[in-house]
Amino acid sequence: MGHGRRTRVPIGRPRNADADPLDASQADRVRAVLALGGVSQDYLQDGLQQVRLRLLERRARGDEPPRDIGAWAVVVASNLAVDWHRSKERQERVSERLTLLSASDSGIQDGTEKSLQALAVAEGLDALPAAQRQVLVLRYYADLTVPQIAGHLGIPSGTVKSRLYAAAKLLRDRLHVEEAV
Repeated sequence: MGHGRRTRVPIGRPRNADADPLDASQADRVRAVLALGGVSQDYLQDGLQQVRLRLLERRARGDEPPRDIGAWAVVVASNLAVDWHRSKERQERVSERLTLLSASDSGIQDGTEKSLQALAVAEGLDALPAAQRQVLVLRYYADLTVPQIAGHLGIPSGTVKSRLYAAAKLLRDRLHVEEAV
C-alpha cells in the first residue's frame, strides 16, 4: 500500500550542489574585504570566485561545513588579499587608486575631503605590515570579533589584540603626519 515512487538523489551529491555557496550579502562582504585588503577592482570577481571554489572544494572533500560561512569566507578573502598584496608593487596600487578616484564623480577633481581621506586611509592600509592589515580589515571592515579572528587565523586572541593595537597606532600616526603636510 505504501508503494509510491521514491525520488532518487545521487549519492555523494547534495541536493543544492549547483547553488551558490555564498548569499548576496556574504559575497558583498567578500568583495569589500578583498578591496580593503588592496586587491584591484579588476580582480575582485576573481577573488570572490576563489572563495566560492574553496568552499565547494571543502564540500567535495566531505569536510565539515564552516560553522559561520560568512566569517569563514571573509577570512579566506583576507588571506587571498594578503597573498595578492604581496605579489604587487605598492606604487602600482597607489597609482591605480588615484586613477579610480580621479575618474569618479566624487573624486579628487571635485576637491571633496571625503575622497582625500579615503585615499589617505587606502595608502595607510597599504603601508601596514600584512599581518596587521589583515586583522584590522577583519575586525573593523568585516566585523569579526577578536575571538573569531583568532580562531580563523589560528593565533591567540592576545596576538590579534596586539596586532590591532599596533596597526591602529601606525595608521593613526600616518594619517596625522599626512594631515600636517
